Amino acid sequence: MRFSVAGSADGATAAIPAKPRTRRAAELSSRNGHLSEFADLYDQYFPKVFAYVYGKVQHKEASLDIVSDVFEKAFVKKQSLRSVDAFGSWLFTIARNEVASHWRKEKPAAKALQDAAWNNELIHQPPSPEDTLLHQERLHHLASLLRQLPPREQEIISLKFDAELTNREIANILDTSEVNVRVTVFRALRKLRERMERQPEAR
Repeated sequence: MRFSVAGSADGATAAIPAKPRTRRAAELSSRNGHLSEFADLYDQYFPKVFAYVYGKVQHKEASLDIVSDVFEKAFVKKQSLRSVDAFGSWLFTIARNEVASHWRKEKPAAKALQDAAWNNELIHQPPSPEDTLLHQERLHHLASLLRQLPPREQEIISLKFDAELTNREIANILDTSEVNVRVTVFRALRKLRERMERQPEAR
């Protein structure tokens, strides 16, 4: 084995082979860079992913578990992603699949409990008992109307307002056009408005 000589002219002091050291350093640098980059993406996308998942599941601990699985899978598979610009859309595709998987495992009774939790968790803290009751009634009514929309409209509304994604990001996730997303959002909101006018909250 040949060594590069350092520190003496007569070759008495041999250094560690330069090539293996350089390769190892490059590997470590690449790994650290990957971790740092992913940490930045995690910080950027966690609030949106959690908001989306929680909007679907309505249970804090279950949502955190799902979001953890989403980012774990994203971290493992990120090297297969061709462009970092597509990360957001790709990440929410994983999130949608994880939410769907979650509900496939749940029994109908558990789903009913989550629907009940929806109404309690959405209450913020209005200033008075009367306002609290009115706020709760409105949220309950709106949640009920949202669940009456077709599944695709519910999904787009959730991605738009829970995850706060752009129409372009939603279009990439659902493999459709921005125009289709924009029209769907418009129609869904119009349906909700019309139904709220026809079906005022119970007094």
